[in-house]
Amino acid sequence: MGGVIDGFPAGFRINFDYIHSEIEKRKPGTSGLVSGRKEEDLPEFLSGISQEGITLGTPIGFIIRNSDCKSKDYEDLAEKFRPNHADFTYYSRFGIREHRGGGRASARETVNWVIAGALASQWLESKNIYIYSLLSAVGKINFKDHLVRPLISNPNREEDFKLSEDIHKKYEEEILKYKNSGNSIGGIVTCLVKGLEPGIGEPVFRKLHAALAQSMMGINGAKAFEYGSGFNSPEISGVDSADLFIRNSDGHIATSTNYSGGIQGGISNGMPIFFSVYFKPTPTVMRDFTSVDLTGEDVIIKNKGRHDPCIAVRAVPVVKAMTALTIADFLI
Repeated sequence: MGGVIDGFPAGFRINFDYIHSEIEKRKPGTSGLVSGRKEEDLPEFLSGISQEGITLGTPIGFIIRNSDCKSKDYEDLAEKFRPNHADFTYYSRFGIREHRGGGRASARETVNWVIAGALASQWLESKNIYIYSLLSAVGKINFKDHLVRPLISNPNREEDFKLSEDIHKKYEEEILKYKNSGNSIGGIVTCLVKGLEPGIGEPVFRKLHAALAQSMMGINGAKAFEYGSGFNSPEISGVDSADLFIRNSDGHIATSTNYSGGIQGGISNGMPIFFSVYFKPTPTVMRDFTSVDLTGEDVIIKNKGRHDPCIAVRAVPVVKAMTALTIADFLI
């Protein structure tokens, strides 16, 4: 895997430990809740950064070498279309596909985005813009509203944006229940952005929330995006959801509530931005499925290999990374 990051500002000192800490949150083989594939995911930077770790303003090229591939797990799938995968659509688009895993439709691709996002996040933090993401739901164990309600009613209390160890334990039990039965389950990742100044975004074709939605929906397995009051908006009246303008203690204009999710008219209003991304269950499960092959003949899909029982777990740092890349693009 690998990538090229163009447009990164020159003269910025990179914290490589920060990059590695973000990679650790995404990489496989770290627990029973994720794929058993063992990858160190150590990036080799090829250009754009000096030996002293300072960006040069030129494109930053990097590569991550795979070390734990098992192509034989995919040998039986060369001419078969797996349900809920991109096999058929890629074949329809290109007339050829890589059936062995690790292609552009694979979550393996997201390691690139996490590395690029870790660079962007550092630059944003130097401007006092901070991004937080966490797993807010697994299956029917849903704490999203528990997180979102305080962000609406108490917009500047980022310390409320956390979940207890008991909740994480419930997530773990739910995921393992599906894994042990050869099944998978979906989840939700919620993200919070603090410190973005008002006036960022464009009125029509580059609305800030539309750009974030496009980035989030580009993540493998993402099925829905909502920001602010989101899917609850039809249940709230115009009076109850009015974000009234006030002057806060430091003299800046703010709003007393944050149903808008920090964005109005496609442009940031200076309040915290928050949104959630909904992820489908991992399509590869340890069950047999009926399908068809390249000729349209009926076949049986017998899945094997190492797969995440809940892709939302490792999507948490990916959501943060894609958010950082999107916001950095607007600021640069």
